[in-house]
Amino acid sequence: MERVKNRLKQKKIDLHYTEEAVKHLGVLGFDPNFGARPVKRVIQQLVENEIAMGVLRGDFKEEDSIIVDADVTASAKERSMNRLLIKKLDSPVADAMVVNH
Repeated sequence: MERVKNRLKQKKIDLHYTEEAVKHLGVLGFDPNFGARPVKRVIQQLVENEIAMGVLRGDFKEEDSIIVDADVTASAKERSMNRLLIKKLDSPVADAMVVNH
């Protein structure tokens, strides 16, 4: 995620992510046989590709702040599977909510 954050910083986009999002990506990409490669692929597919599509659609642009969070709503818990939420931040990020500053 730090690599993605640094790449977006070059585009003047600030990326934040929650601990829940990091845990979710870790669970999705966990495979003891292949090391970190599956996690890297999950981050590419679920985070990088979605942000790239958002940039192309015009949802995200220079000087924006984006947050990656896990959806932990009741309906997501019922399905026993969380999903990632990637959205533009309109206000400053609460430090307690975010893994990185």
